Amino acid sequence: MAASAAERKPWHASFRLLERDERVFAVLLAVVMVGGLVALGFFPLRPRYSDIDLQWLVFCFTAYKVGIFALVTVNPRATRAYFIGALAIDLLLVFVLMCLTGGWDSVFYLLFFPLVAVNAYYFGPWVGLGAAVVAGGLYALSTVVVPPWGGWTPVVIVAALAGLPAVTLGLVADRERRARGEVERLNDELTGTLSRLQTAQQELVVAERMATVGRLSLRIAHEVRNPISAIELNAEMLEDIVRERSDPDMKEAASLVSAIRDQVTTLDALTEEYLAFARFPRPHFEEESINHLVQELADFVRPVATRQGLTLRVEVDPSVPMMEIDRGLLRQAALNLVKNGLETLSSGGELTIASRFDGEAVEIAVSDTGGGISEDVVPRLFEQFFTTKPQGTGLGLSITRQIAEEHGGEVSWTNRAPLGATFTIRLPIKRVTDG
Repeated sequence: MAASAAERKPWHASFRLLERDERVFAVLLAVVMVGGLVALGFFPLRPRYSDIDLQWLVFCFTAYKVGIFALVTVNPRATRAYFIGALAIDLLLVFVLMCLTGGWDSVFYLLFFPLVAVNAYYFGPWVGLGAAVVAGGLYALSTVVVPPWGGWTPVVIVAALAGLPAVTLGLVADRERRARGEVERLNDELTGTLSRLQTAQQELVVAERMATVGRLSLRIAHEVRNPISAIELNAEMLEDIVRERSDPDMKEAASLVSAIRDQVTTLDALTEEYLAFARFPRPHFEEESINHLVQELADFVRPVATRQGLTLRVEVDPSVPMMEIDRGLLRQAALNLVKNGLETLSSGGELTIASRFDGEAVEIAVSDTGGGISEDVVPRLFEQFFTTKPQGTGLGLSITRQIAEEHGGEVSWTNRAPLGATFTIRLPIKRVTDG
């Protein structure tokens, strides 16, 4: 079996050479012309032309056609030029053969017909018609070079018999090529559609799995809230009991209970934030003041900033107009940015909450003087559940971006010089009311 497979390889390689239309045409043209010469070789030549060696002529013509095939294979970009040149040479060779074998009385004029027809199939009807006219002219010229003159009737007959089938064949070939091109285009479109459908199917499967995981995790979060509340309540009661006693061991117990409560509070915040993200409410837009929201948010976080030893600055732009916003959601979005800033400045610094209006959009910016955003964090900055904080949930920035997008806006960030970062919620002015 291995030997037979090895024997098929050369034949397989040979057929691979014929995969391109140009190579097929080169072979077809060689077969037609060489075969025509061989066929005409069966007709005895006139006695005065018997010294022409037809076998040597066939051999040379075959070698010439093999050379054309080699050129097409080596340099396919110049195929059309090669074939045009070959057509001119073939017409000239047939003319020379006619001149050498009796002019209008030569049988070699019959080679014009397959030559014109095959080239019309490849180049189209107009080249075929031109080749037929040239063939008729060469036929007439051969009768001039080798008298006697045969008259115009044979010339017209040769041109007509070569031209009419050539034009018809060229038209059919053009139509076939257009149909094949259309089929290939439709096949490419179908292949692309199938590929997109497969991709969409895979994405749908992933989305269904993610939806299932989301529903499961949402249910788990709901179920976890009750035990968390019970643990927090019992820990609070236990802390009260421990504090009533003054034993040295009770002081250590009180610190342990306090640590438990802190972790429970963190876990409770995590579940609440996840539930808020999973059950994102539909925004309810009302006319509100952005500046008032910024000022109220600053007053809310000022005690926390003071306890951390931070400087809190508020910068409001008096030109900020009233806008239709969901105050609760937008406050939550800005608060998430403020919380991130407070956690970044745990060791001291300055936090700035500002509002700006540039004529096209209103911005709420939260700036800090912390360490800024490192390059390795940037690609995952708004990724869900990604966080660099030990007690972080990784949902704050995702929720902020979702709220901004619900308002038709966006969230951006930039590192400040020399230290710190600024996060900006930019809201388009399209929701500005006329009041």
